[in-house]
Amino acid sequence: TNHQVVIDADTRLVVAVGRPLPGNRNDCKAWELSGAKDAVGRTTVIADGGYRGTGLIIPHRRERGQTELPDWKEEHNASHRKVRARVEHAFARMKTWKILRDCRLKGDGVHHAMLGIARLHNLTLAG
Repeated sequence: TNHQVVIDADTRLVVAVGRPLPGNRNDCKAWELSGAKDAVGRTTVIADGGYRGTGLIIPHRRERGQTELPDWKEEHNASHRKVRARVEHAFARMKTWKILRDCRLKGDGVHHAMLGIARLHNLTLAG
């Protein structure tokens, strides 16, 4: 399945969990259809390069025929990578919960499992 999870990069806490969609769903469509976009409202959100055209902040890419990015874009990408690394580590930590690896739940079971793991993740971090 495709799960859209929003994580605060500073605290590493899960902010929102969207409804699961089929795994072959494009991330751009999943962002809107899962409800994650509505959950964050007008908050500034950064994402990886798979979210082009969604209004999220993504890394800069070279234009056609351009050999390298300007220095300011390279600096922005470097800071973007550092923030994304924190978020990706939180994703990896959530994936260690055994229930997700063995998840064969039907109906809303996967969504409830993700919500539970998000709560457990937040409790673990908050102490």
